[in-house]
Amino acid sequence: MSTPDQKVAVVTGASQGIGAGVVDGYRKLGYAVVATSRGIAPSDDPYVLTVQGDITDPATAERVASAAIERFGRIDALVNNAGIFVSKPFHEYTQADYDRVTSVNVAGFFRITQLAIEQMLRQGSGHVVQITTSLVDHASSEVPSVLASLTKGGLQSATKALAIEYAARGIRSNAVSLGVIRTSMHPAEYHETLGALHPVGRMGEIQDAVGAVLYLENAPFVTGEILHVDGGQSAGH
Repeated sequence: MSTPDQKVAVVTGASQGIGAGVVDGYRKLGYAVVATSRGIAPSDDPYVLTVQGDITDPATAERVASAAIERFGRIDALVNNAGIFVSKPFHEYTQADYDRVTSVNVAGFFRITQLAIEQMLRQGSGHVVQITTSLVDHASSEVPSVLASLTKGGLQSATKALAIEYAARGIRSNAVSLGVIRTSMHPAEYHETLGALHPVGRMGEIQDAVGAVLYLENAPFVTGEILHVDGGQSAGH
């Protein structure tokens, strides 16, 4: 059980890659963490509570929020990391593609964020972070990404709207807009090609994304910010 003054973070899409890195990052800050994904395994760390479930299902969001409050008594940060990316020419997207991407990227954000903010309002403080993509701000003919722009672009707009709506009530809202990050999603044979999409000539690392989230967590005067961590992509080519 956490101490009364120990802060608590909830992280979605937390079983691997950036999400797992964010869990570790918050633990190093001394936070207890509730980590969720469909296939997440139990943790040996008593200050990491894992909850299996599909975050697109509102019932999963309810279980995650309830678990955080029952186990640790509060929610101080929510990192909406769960997301999927499907790159196709726009006219080739199927209804199944649309349903899958919108359910994870939008529905997966909606209910858990409502529940987290309800608890943050009771506490009088909190911080919500969305993980998005720099393709929202800098479209590329090499990477067709209309569904990403539709969904993650919506999250960026929602990030600013939340920041303004709750600024006077102690709740901040920010986003980290990423370039391509080196994770197991990207086979090694594509690393050189993916790296070349960035003006700096390489892919980002998981710690680049984690560091951005933790910077925002420790920046109490920053809200409504879309922080680009993309090797210069959003600035141009």
